[in-house]
Amino acid sequence: MTRVLHILDHSLPLHSGYAFRTRAIMKAQEAMGMEVRGVTGLRHTAEAPAEPDPQTAEGLLFHRTAGSVSGPTGMREWREVAALTDRIERLIAEWRPDVLHAHSPALGGLAGLRVARRHRLPLVYEIRAFWEDAAVGNRTGREGSIRYHLTRGLENHVVAGADAVMTICHGLRDDLVARGFPAGKIGIVPNGVDLSLFGDPPPRDAALAEQLDLGTGPVIGFIGSFYDYEGLDDLIAAMPALMAEHPDARLLLVGGGPMQSDLARRAAESPAAQAIRFVGRVPHAEVERYYSLCSVMAYPRKASRLTDLVTPLKPLEAMAQGRLVAASAVGGHRELIEDGVTGTLFAPDDPADCARALSALLGRRGEWEAMREAARRHVAARHDWAQNIRRYQGVYQTLLAAADGRLRAAA
Repeated sequence: MTRVLHILDHSLPLHSGYAFRTRAIMKAQEAMGMEVRGVTGLRHTAEAPAEPDPQTAEGLLFHRTAGSVSGPTGMREWREVAALTDRIERLIAEWRPDVLHAHSPALGGLAGLRVARRHRLPLVYEIRAFWEDAAVGNRTGREGSIRYHLTRGLENHVVAGADAVMTICHGLRDDLVARGFPAGKIGIVPNGVDLSLFGDPPPRDAALAEQLDLGTGPVIGFIGSFYDYEGLDDLIAAMPALMAEHPDARLLLVGGGPMQSDLARRAAESPAAQAIRFVGRVPHAEVERYYSLCSVMAYPRKASRLTDLVTPLKPLEAMAQGRLVAASAVGGHRELIEDGVTGTLFAPDDPADCARALSALLGRRGEWEAMREAARRHVAARHDWAQNIRRYQGVYQTLLAAADGRLRAAA
């Protein structure tokens, strides 16, 4: 039975797209008969300092790196890597994994690389986004800065040293190949959903709709984090033109984040202010109730390196729940959505085209059921974790066979 240790930035019980992908991977691997555990770096415990070590969350076992680090930029990150390296060393002595599977950012990858070399263990490094681009998208970094280039350089070092590299989409893989890394070393395991968690779409929660004063018209929804790159300002700006064609339309924004106050101000100043509802963050167990209210889930991401190279998880979850999806035509969305078949695409950074696309979609109700069915079939065929997880298994087996061959040759 193969033992896999996942090296992570953070994990459950924290909620994020990162944590949910990790949960899906580990659950699916367990279902295939593997033994899996996770180990998180200091950034997890910085968010949840009271959590025990180890900790079971949703039936999965996670080990924590305790403590804290300080110092100037660069030195602080180096100390983070050292602390995580030490925690992995102790886990190897205790549990003896067969494969180390490190997930970006590169700090975790570097810790995994150090330990893998020392113990001659196979290392798989998985890139979910280029974190220097994510920092630009989150407004915590600047493209072209020294920190930007240092982050990229560290990632390149880990990619070069890993035995195999996995990405979540073609955009990330193609970028790595363009940097000069061999294409045969880099695989893709796309974002996915556990379809066993999704049955028939829930009926509209009439009581919640009345509580939010949504009326009986179509509801455009967004559920997630309010980052600048999500383009929610463009969605708010599109509402007056949309309501000129569909006066009973409403916009429902569920979540929170750095752009929350700016978005609330824009909504209050909009001629469509009376049609825009902010809900704030809701418990994960309540999210399905809010999905049930939405006719269309909208993802108006702005054009950037981050959004062109990275495929998001939310549209796939919406498709799996039987929701219509409308999204900006950035590269990450074009990998997931076929315009007019599984969803609707519109020009990024263009409120007028967003309004046009949404209005046209709302006017074609007769096509909604076929689009929903096509989207769900697409998710089942290409993004079901029960199938996608097999891609890891093939990589693990190849690396373990190669390692065994080296040991036999040395003997």
